[in-house]
Order: sequence, then C-alpha cells, then structure tokens
Amino acid sequence: MARIACIGITVLDRIWYLNDLPREGGKFVAQNYTEVGGGPAATAAVAAAKLGATVDFIGRVGDDETGKTLLAELAALGVNTRYTRVIKGARSSQSAVLVDVHGERIIANYPSPDLPAEADWFTDIDFSQWDMVLADVRWHDGAKRAFALARQAGVPTLLDADVTPQAIDDLVALSDHAAFSAPGLQRLTGLVEPAAALKEAQMLTKGYVYVTRGAQGCFWLEKGELKHQPGFSVDVVDTTGAGDVFHGALAISLARQNARADAVRFASAVAALKCTRPGGRAGIPDDDQTRSFMSLFI
Repeated sequence: MARIACIGITVLDRIWYLNDLPREGGKFVAQNYTEVGGGPAATAAVAAAKLGATVDFIGRVGDDETGKTLLAELAALGVNTRYTRVIKGARSSQSAVLVDVHGERIIANYPSPDLPAEADWFTDIDFSQWDMVLADVRWHDGAKRAFALARQAGVPTLLDADVTPQAIDDLVALSDHAAFSAPGLQRLTGLVEPAAALKEAQMLTKGYVYVTRGAQGCFWLEKGELKHQPGFSVDVVDTTGAGDVFHGALAISLARQNARADAVRFASAVAALKCTRPGGRAGIPDDDQTRSFMSLFI
C-alpha cells in the first residue's frame, strides 16, 4: 500500500451555487449552499486515501470550531492528522466559493494570519516512512522544509504548483515532480503556450514538469518532448477541488511506480469523476470506480 504525506493548508469551503458567476457588483440569490473541508494539500490527501493510500496530512489549524470540524472530517475520510498542529487561540483558514450552473467557480481564500509560518518542527518527523511527499504552495515554509527533508531521506516529491503571492522558484527546484495549474505556470514563466512555458519551468528543476488545463487535459515534458493527456468527457457539476484531486491521484500513482503517462491518465480520470458531483470531495472515486471509468475510453 502506498504511503503518502500531504503538506499544506486545510480550509473550510463555504460554497454558494448560482446560476451565473457575478460580473459586476450587486445582490445575488444562491440556488444551494454547503460547507465542506477544502485546501489543496488536504483535498489531495482525501483523494489519495479514497484511492487506497495510507495518508498523513501535515498542516496547521486553530483551536476554534472550524479547526475541529476540519480535523474531524479528515479523520472520517481516512486521513491521519497525527502531525497536524493545533494552534491555541488561532483562527482556522476559510474560503468563499461561488459555483455556476456549468461548474465553473470563483474562490476567495482567507489564509488565517494566526497560523505560524515556520516549520522547524518538521525535523522531529521521520520522512523516510513515506513513498511520496506532496506539498501545496500555500504554506511555503512547510513545503520547503518538507521537500528538503524528503530529499535527504531519498523520498520523491510532488509540488502542487498553483498561484500564490510568493515566488515558488525554490519549491520547483526542490521538487521531483512539479504539476502546475495553467495560471500557476503562467505566473512563474510569463508564458501561456504549454510547450514553451513548460520548457521555461524545466530550467528550474531536474525533475518533471506538468500543467493541467481543465477540459483540455494535462501536458508534460518527457525528455524535452511535449506529451498530452486529453481531458475525459463528463457532465460537469462543480470543478471545485479538481486540481487538488488530480495531484492526490498523481501522487499515489507515481508512488506505485507507474509510468508517467499512465499516472497522468489515472489522475485525469479521477479529477474528471470528481467534477460530476458538487463540492471538492464528494465526487472523488475509489480505485475500482476509476479503472472502470477509464475502461470506457480504451
């Protein structure tokens, strides 16, 4: 069984479902509303656990009701939180998510300023126990320390390289696999076209670079050559968390030592299935469901 560590943020997603996303100021009526745990690394952890991995989420929450809810949900979904720090007197992070009838969304994240950025305490953790270490870019110090310790332990790393206020060049350099969102890759390189942008990103790392582009699928470089996995066609309900789920599925598939093309196809299928149900986690399939779905496209 693959053993995965996911380092980063966990947030409470407050999701409003609208007919259309706002294009100007005004008042709007939601058709539905829900609250569910979110955050790139935390949702990736849920995906990896659902797919059969033994997973640890390593992050920070406050000791407020939101933090208690987030940890309880992760535990209920099979994710270990033994290394997550609960900060006394701190608020936990939250996000407001607006989703339209086509499944597209707008996310406003509030990263709690109460949660300390430092990750010196990672030195007390044995990183050799995992087969893959995944980190998001929303907790920069945590990702950097985790990747350095994983490298010392000979454990491969996967970076969820999304948009963040800080430059992520140092995290890309430390990663064995850097999987970018399209906005994240454009922010890093200033380029839009996948081949040119990936080749620019490749100059920062000896690892592999990928970019996900929604329905267009995933592009990556293999010995300098651009490879492409088309997106799977599904009836999209909600794209919230699709990228996070992709990263969790990619982590477990790479940890199983599957070929990169097979790992990307598997992760793409998992992310597509997630989009068929509302919220960032409800639609995550298990391993059997994913392989059954993939068999329809052979």
